[in-house]
Amino acid sequence: MTLPLIPLATVRHHHLARHRLCETPTGAGKGQDLHQLMQDLTFVQLDSISTVARAHHMILHARRTNYRPKALDKLMSDRLAFEHWTHDASVIDMDNFGHWKLKFARDAVTLKARYKNWRRDGYEEKFNTVLKRIADHGPCCSSDVGADEKKGSGGWWDWHPSKTALEYLWRSGKLSVTHRQGFRKFYDLTERVIPQPYLNMQYLPEETIAHTCTTALDCLGFATAGEIAAFWDIITPAEAKQWCADELAAGQLIEVELETAQGKPRRSFARPRVLEVPLMEPTKRIRILSPFDPALRDRKRTERLFGFHYRIEVFVPEAKRQYGYYVFPVLEGDRLIGRIDMKADRARGVMAVRAFWPEAGLRMGSGRIKALTTAIERTARLSAVTDTEFAPDWIR
Repeated sequence: MTLPLIPLATVRHHHLARHRLCETPTGAGKGQDLHQLMQDLTFVQLDSISTVARAHHMILHARRTNYRPKALDKLMSDRLAFEHWTHDASVIDMDNFGHWKLKFARDAVTLKARYKNWRRDGYEEKFNTVLKRIADHGPCCSSDVGADEKKGSGGWWDWHPSKTALEYLWRSGKLSVTHRQGFRKFYDLTERVIPQPYLNMQYLPEETIAHTCTTALDCLGFATAGEIAAFWDIITPAEAKQWCADELAAGQLIEVELETAQGKPRRSFARPRVLEVPLMEPTKRIRILSPFDPALRDRKRTERLFGFHYRIEVFVPEAKRQYGYYVFPVLEGDRLIGRIDMKADRARGVMAVRAFWPEAGLRMGSGRIKALTTAIERTARLSAVTDTEFAPDWIR
């Protein structure tokens, strides 16, 4: 059977619309407006690097220019979102908490096996001590526990047993992150962090599988079973594949062929009437995106949709970097037009722009340069710096 071929422009349009990158990024960027945005995105990935601003702040700012970091802190303190792992550490809309119980249970098993290979022994004996300390004295961070334990000398991941216990108890659901100071997590008993209605929600595994697959497909528009499984990273690829097969048999999914930037069609799943959903045309505004923006996180998907090859060079020796330590993709309308290397010099109050590399064939006329400069100035305000400074040869 010949499957319908969806043009690349249509696929890209759906992808950006579902990631809230078609509309003009106006709105309050706080309170109910921010909560609705979080519900639509379902989660934003956390990252510790703040060359310009942390990833989660840049993700939200790209969609709400008025957004400032305190607004997400307020959302967390109001318990409208919680922090845990998807494919990485993330802030997740609270409506999903009940389904995380399946992940808690699975992580409790898989982390024990993993920790045998790359954590020091003795952390399991610290569970009761850590839980009692928090129960009696309130939230704590990793530096508040294990005072009598030998600190690691093997690098970033060489944790002392009590720190490992904290992390394990969080990942398995006994503890929750109540807040952060800087980027340091503070943990409390989950029943003191998560509101009772969400804490009491119970789902069967098959209900969580259906929920994660449905929300993933809703956010992606078109997806393979593997992409659906990877979106949340709660369920296995086999479970996502079986869900797709069952939904296809029930007429709740169709198979389509997606045109790609490389010209090779890719078979994917979609809802039967996906093309009937009215979409807003992408604004022409230029936005500077986080490398961990949910629209770009899947690097291979980004290449298929936009013909844009992106890799983070943080761990690449400086002499071998093609672009820079931490460069940011730049979106204009429905195209990724290049990448920019810039850094917030907070001591001087300046956004220092080192280089912008346009994609091949992109014409950098005065209008586009002005629009890009405006986007840089907007991002500078998020970073709490007031001026911009451009290297003489910044447009490469």
